Amino acid sequence: MPTYEYQCERCARVFEVRQRISDLPLAACEKCGGPVRRLLAPAPFILKGSGFYVNDYPSESRKKAREAEKKGTQESSPAPQPSPTPASPSSP
Repeated sequence: MPTYEYQCERCARVFEVRQRISDLPLAACEKCGGPVRRLLAPAPFILKGSGFYVNDYPSESRKKAREAEKKGTQESSPAPQPSPTPASPSSP
């Protein structure tokens, strides 16, 4: 259920209410009975996983570790053999 934010026009109290999308908006403040209006609030979002910052903005130590890993895998893997090129006939 989404959370909506309201403000009372009489007592200026701001409060949140969890309501279904299909529910009608509140009309009166439960504290003073004054009229309320729904406020626009930014939509919440959730970052899942190990975190975007780990991959996008690595620290200097992480960059060095990544470079060391790349060098280690390049040294341990055999170098690719060059493919022989066909000999071109030489014309006299």
